[in-house]
Amino acid sequence: MSEQNQAAKDKPLKTIDFPLLDAIDSPADLRSLPIDDLPYLAEEIRQEIIRVVSSTGGHLGASLGVVELTIALHYVFNTPQDKLIWDVGHQCYAHKLLTGRKKRFSALRQADGLSGFTKRSESEYDPFGAGHSSTSISAVVGMAAGRDLLAKKNNVIGVIGDGSMSAGMAFEAMNNAGSMNSRMIVVLNDNDMSIARPVGALSHHLSHLISSKPYMTVRQVVLDMAARFPQFVKDTALKAERHAKGFVAGGTLFEELGFYYIGPIDGHSFEQLIPILTNVRDMTEDCPVLVHVVTHKGKGYGPAEKWPSKYHGVSGFDIETGEFSPKKTSRPTFTQVFSDTIVSLAQKDQKIAAITAAMPSGTGLDAFAERYPHRFFDVGIAEQHAVTFAAGLACEGLKPFVALYSSFLQRAYDQVLHDVALQKLPVRFAIDRAGYVGEDGATHHGAFDLAMLCPIPNMIVMAPSDQAELQRMLMTMAGIDDLPSAVRYPRGAGVLPDMPEETEPLKIGKGRIVREGNRAAILSLGTRLEACLAAADLLALEGISATVADARFAKPLDGELLRELAEGHQGLVVVEEGVQGGFGSMVMMWLANNGLLEKTKVRLLTMPDSFIEQASMERQYQLAGLDARAIADAVMTAAK
Repeated sequence: MSEQNQAAKDKPLKTIDFPLLDAIDSPADLRSLPIDDLPYLAEEIRQEIIRVVSSTGGHLGASLGVVELTIALHYVFNTPQDKLIWDVGHQCYAHKLLTGRKKRFSALRQADGLSGFTKRSESEYDPFGAGHSSTSISAVVGMAAGRDLLAKKNNVIGVIGDGSMSAGMAFEAMNNAGSMNSRMIVVLNDNDMSIARPVGALSHHLSHLISSKPYMTVRQVVLDMAARFPQFVKDTALKAERHAKGFVAGGTLFEELGFYYIGPIDGHSFEQLIPILTNVRDMTEDCPVLVHVVTHKGKGYGPAEKWPSKYHGVSGFDIETGEFSPKKTSRPTFTQVFSDTIVSLAQKDQKIAAITAAMPSGTGLDAFAERYPHRFFDVGIAEQHAVTFAAGLACEGLKPFVALYSSFLQRAYDQVLHDVALQKLPVRFAIDRAGYVGEDGATHHGAFDLAMLCPIPNMIVMAPSDQAELQRMLMTMAGIDDLPSAVRYPRGAGVLPDMPEETEPLKIGKGRIVREGNRAAILSLGTRLEACLAAADLLALEGISATVADARFAKPLDGELLRELAEGHQGLVVVEEGVQGGFGSMVMMWLANNGLLEKTKVRLLTMPDSFIEQASMERQYQLAGLDARAIADAVMTAAK
């Protein structure tokens, strides 16, 4: 593109006389606009996303990058009859604004407000909920098959980012789709230029051509004729077509998987998007189609364009400067402590390696990657592979630490069990975002890791009450060379203002008494310890003396500590930041098997058997009955 043309393309849009977004309550209103107005609408949507996310936080870069694509999809397809499915949901903000939710958009990710992701119960325009990546193509295949069985004629469209394509599930779905004679559309949103060649006029022209009805008709005639000849003739015809298209577009991989490939096209150009998507919509062939669209993360907001990773998920920020809002606390976060500690451990031990699944910054491993690049492995959005890859490292005598969010570890449960624990391989799991996570809501809560890991033989499971305890547990894990181990810790800052200068590993399977009492006992696992101590203060006002203990280990259990708590107190309340079936269940079984349930009244406080939606973390723990007042009430019941 010439400098003159580029300058014209980048020139700010003139201001129109009325706000277009105010007049749009549904995609039907959008379709009444002339195409020439769509760039102005795109600018308005970008400004609204920036305005709201600067206050609420959220996924900024991805949503800014797909504004034109979102408008074009709703403009061309007849949603909600045509099903539009977004992968992950990071990029769904423009979609929400166009589908009747703009009046509630200021409450994005807030209690009783809009979810940060697509959600079936929120809108008929969200046919499939998403919070984890790489699910959209599988959902598309299923919906297309269901539509065919019901003899319906609607379109099913899935949008998936190039990062999500690194997950095996996406290719499993494409392999399935390619074997079906079913009409479905996948839009590959390539926002990292990791797949596409530079998009130019020739590529646009040929993409428009191969998506057109005349081309498809001639193609089908040729294939029908070739089918009457020996198989090698048909194969030759197909190879010739794929070679021609692959030469222009690089779509050979998708063609081999059975998709009809179109692209790459400019995802910010309505002149390209509208006619090509219209051609795809009007195709009559029963085959899966992949439209390859190139976009730019953070489009329209300078800081997000310059630092797309930094502005992927953001807290509040100043729109003018792009600077993030000051942190409410200067206390070290658990993620930062993990980052600092593993770097320090790796300095002393050359065998320590670190693995993550497309989350180097979120897990705190970016510092490790910078310091020890040859011992750092980002495997992409592929949690299953990350775990078995780590098992392979352990087989060779290395000391792998796998850093994943608790919610994402769920995707690799079989690998943890079969590839790691069964073989007693010393893979070390650093599980971030355990417990409630706040505004990201139910899809991201770390609720299930304790119930997942505790029943697995050979697994050592820890949970720190504060940042110093996390440091000690990481040091402990570094020295465990015969079994797999895991430590789970929450999002955000801990209670300690500073980290101690000297520390040492823990004795495996040993808890500690934090406060002595004589009538009731509270046994905490994890960072609810502070709430348990506050509950003990409330109980003291009621004349109830309470012992407070920190379990430290969910597995192996500290039997000596459990016996002391059960035999020396009228009531015992066990508190954990996980669902039923985890730590508390193991405590109950141990007490029962050792004849101690008759010695004391036991109450278990866990996350409830329900999904708690987005709110502040404090509010979520209150709703779950895991705050100080609820703990104190449970103790008073048990100690009667």
